[in-house]
Amino acid sequence: IPGLPVLVLSQYVEESYAAELLGGGSSGVGYLLKDRIGRVDEFLDALERVAAGGTALDPEVVTELLTRRRDTPLDSLTPREREVLKLMAEGHDNATIAKTLVVTERAVHKHIGNVFLKLGLPPSDSGHRRVLAV
Repeated sequence: IPGLPVLVLSQYVEESYAAELLGGGSSGVGYLLKDRIGRVDEFLDALERVAAGGTALDPEVVTELLTRRRDTPLDSLTPREREVLKLMAEGHDNATIAKTLVVTERAVHKHIGNVFLKLGLPPSDSGHRRVLAV
């Protein structure tokens, strides 16, 4: 059903499934590894984010997706922009990203803008640029 939130639980990272899930531009998507759902608080937080239309990605999924792709626009990102993108992919908001990286929310906003620009994601009426960036 289009628009229905989807949270995938998998034993391992399957790049093609993750890419298909994230590439559709849908909101309310997540991909978690089964061995991490034992952390009940983290699992429930991810489930609530996806149900509310957000994104929840296992850090290992993010790492795999970032390291497996070569010669992509991701190569143009600075290390800090990659950190910000990784935290966005995990479903964190700007305030949480700022706190995690010990920077201002304004700096996070600037990094996110740079990520969008480098990944070719201009502002649009239909865009879920955070999801598309991931």
